[in-house]
Amino acid sequence: MKAVIPVAGFGTRLRPHTYSKPKPLINVAGKPFLGYILEKLAALNPEEYIFIVGYLGEQIQHYVDSTYRLPARYVEQKELLGQAHALWLARDYIDGPIVIIFADTLFEADLQDLDALDADGIAFVKEVEDPRRFGVVELDARGYVTRFVEKPTSLENRLAVIGMYYIRNGPLLVRACEELMARGIRTRGEYFLTDALNIFLEYGQRLRVREVNVWVDCGTPEAVLETNRYLLSHGHDNSREAQREGVVIIPPVFISPSAHVRHAVIGPYATIADGCFIENAIIRDSIVDSGARIVNAVLEQSLIGRDAYVGGRFRRFNVGDSSSIDFT
Repeated sequence: MKAVIPVAGFGTRLRPHTYSKPKPLINVAGKPFLGYILEKLAALNPEEYIFIVGYLGEQIQHYVDSTYRLPARYVEQKELLGQAHALWLARDYIDGPIVIIFADTLFEADLQDLDALDADGIAFVKEVEDPRRFGVVELDARGYVTRFVEKPTSLENRLAVIGMYYIRNGPLLVRACEELMARGIRTRGEYFLTDALNIFLEYGQRLRVREVNVWVDCGTPEAVLETNRYLLSHGHDNSREAQREGVVIIPPVFISPSAHVRHAVIGPYATIADGCFIENAIIRDSIVDSGARIVNAVLEQSLIGRDAYVGGRFRRFNVGDSSSIDFT
């Protein structure tokens, strides 16, 4: 089995942070979001990880190669024509079963015995209250997928696809992607993977669904903070090890051992990354990325980029890398 991970998007909803780093490298609970995805995939022991990279793709490659020992391959998507196009670009390296996961998807799910089902693949799903902003699946009476619907207009089908799939015949899905492009079928100007999966079903392939227990993402600033809260509450709190004289810590938090923190209140739900300088500050429900300086400020529901500086004002911030804000 091979893992295909598309990471080529611009991440426009996370600007200004994604001007200088890819969305999967946003720091959450002490490390890049992509790191959590790779840890989940490790349970499958893929023979190869295929990253579809684009804008700032060299940062993805540097992070993966310097942090993990993975059999990794990098394929460049020069034109962002959509998810199906990204998969098609990796066609020369897909020769059997694949698992596809989008790099803004974090999940808790059963990954055992994927190839033992009476189906040709699995779409991982989560039941949601309002499915109209997601892609959903329609099922027949036996539980097989009959159709994927992008952003339905009704509330009838509540099983939203989370952006993770297991496909037993990877080359056949690549063929469906190629046929999708040949037909010129686009959704919002792009070749969507769900549209290719509908063609895959036309080939007589059968897909089951498997519901995940948890689904969070990093698509927007609000979602990043929600994911940070979830991870800190589920095993990534280091408040006990992070105690410092003159610092009040309210769990859960992650504070890097290399961060300089004094005369501060940190938490709950705060992440302070490597090399930060925090002084005379209150920080809660926020992420402060590596090398940032926060002085004489109160932060709440804020994202502070790498090497940024914020000082002298109490408010909510969304500050990109290497920026400076000083109200003193």
